[in-house]
Amino acid sequence: MVSGSRTACSSLAPYIRSAAASHLLSRKPDTKNGSAHCLANASSRRDVRAFGPHRLYTTPSLAADRPSHLAGTVEEKTPGLVLSDAQRRTIYALSTPPGKAGVAVIRVSGPDALQVWRGLVKTRHAGKGKAKECEPEPWKMYRGEIVHPGSGEVLDDGLAVFFKGPRSFTTEDVLELHVHSGRAIISSVLNAISFFPFCRPAERGEFTRRAFEGGRLDLTQVEGLRDLIDAETESQRKLALRTAGGSTRARLEALRNETIQCLALVEALIDFGEGEEIEEGVFEQARGRVLKLRDTIRHHLSDNRRGEIMRSGIRLAIFGPPNAGKSSLLNFLAQREAAIVTPIPGTTRDILELSLDIGGLPVIVADTAGLRKTDDIVESIGVDRAKQLVESSDISLCVLSASDVLVRSPDGSWDLRLPPTVESLIKDDTFILLNKTDFLPPSSLANLPSRTTWAVSLSTNHGTQDFMESFAQALHRRYNLLTANGLAVEEPLITHARHRAHMENALDFLEAFLDTPPEDVVFAAEELRYAAQAIGKISGLIDVEDILDAVFRDFCIGK
Repeated sequence: MVSGSRTACSSLAPYIRSAAASHLLSRKPDTKNGSAHCLANASSRRDVRAFGPHRLYTTPSLAADRPSHLAGTVEEKTPGLVLSDAQRRTIYALSTPPGKAGVAVIRVSGPDALQVWRGLVKTRHAGKGKAKECEPEPWKMYRGEIVHPGSGEVLDDGLAVFFKGPRSFTTEDVLELHVHSGRAIISSVLNAISFFPFCRPAERGEFTRRAFEGGRLDLTQVEGLRDLIDAETESQRKLALRTAGGSTRARLEALRNETIQCLALVEALIDFGEGEEIEEGVFEQARGRVLKLRDTIRHHLSDNRRGEIMRSGIRLAIFGPPNAGKSSLLNFLAQREAAIVTPIPGTTRDILELSLDIGGLPVIVADTAGLRKTDDIVESIGVDRAKQLVESSDISLCVLSASDVLVRSPDGSWDLRLPPTVESLIKDDTFILLNKTDFLPPSSLANLPSRTTWAVSLSTNHGTQDFMESFAQALHRRYNLLTANGLAVEEPLITHARHRAHMENALDFLEAFLDTPPEDVVFAAEELRYAAQAIGKISGLIDVEDILDAVFRDFCIGK
């Protein structure tokens, strides 16, 4: 028999299916500790800062004023009883930012969303005539009056749409109200929804959490959605949109599925290795596939952290001697007077940071104190901070006065001589900008390195446009976003620090499997199982409550 042959794969199929059914990772529903239990134990905070408290009317007198379709609730059968958060499964919140605008969207999600529609929305046929109650056709926008369910008072004239679960964002029944975005209108509609005893205000990110728990999104898509909301540059938007759309999810599923397939091969040896005719070379076949899997994960981990940097921003430190033009460069990049510029050396004494968009990339630019020896205590502290920042930044750009560093040799050539105060901070990947070139002849700039050194005059704007275009391309190349020919490269798989931590764990388990001898097949299978779990934690397939809380707490109330 031939090791690793197609015949071995086909004849092992029943063993693999059996092993997969009995041993492989699965997420079993916990009827005692399911999503309802999680939400019951969630914090019961209320967002009262913008629109005041949304009280639940539970007294018998107010309950008697409810329309007939709201009668018979638990509270009315037991007057004075307040439903718990676990019982009030229908949530509501303002989904658009508070403040004056054309339209505000209020979202309601849960099993009683249709009841809220019946109590709040009265529609007009073809937009004419008297508004009246009607049963909504799902996914169809209606115009009508938004009324108070108790008093019948008209609160606003707006739009409403009902999404029937599971074909909704949260996979539950969802009602969206599009009303005029006035503070009083929003407050009145929210308070009207609070009239329903089965509704409660949503927690931060609770709508998105329900989408996750309902299987609409995995954890990487949730993070992509949050990053898309926070995106400020074109590269951030593109990366977040692909992640939210499921690109990362699909690639992680492929890695995890391959790990599980390798695990199935090894499990077959455990379950059927004795007394069964198992083809030779099955363990070696699994080992060969794990080797490829390991190399793939190594490739993703050796990406220069470009996914995290694209998401959070490239940290750029501008440094150099005093009066070289560092603050002028910052003002040029920001297109405003962000830093004070004077001819007095030592004007900048502390770090000034700005978040900018350079060539579609998010860049956090820091202007630093001029590097020189000084007896001034405050300036000396600024110089020390500048050196520390240069060492810790993702990239650094040294600004020099061309007339101070370009020296003409006896043979007529020009040499670049770095000042001692900056020489130790300049590495092979440091960018250099020569400023004040208007004081030198063009021949002095003939032999400058093209990709890492530029020559400009910030006072006359000579060369600044070429510098910006070339510098943006250099940033894209530095973080493997463009090839040398200017073509886009593969998008990064890892975009968050927790992704990297789990991938590193998965790599460690795969390495441990490769170090395990074939006779220790039980231990080898355990390493693959841990590797699959580590990858599954990235997508949220392996439930880790503290990770979920950390992800969802960064969302706003209505998302």
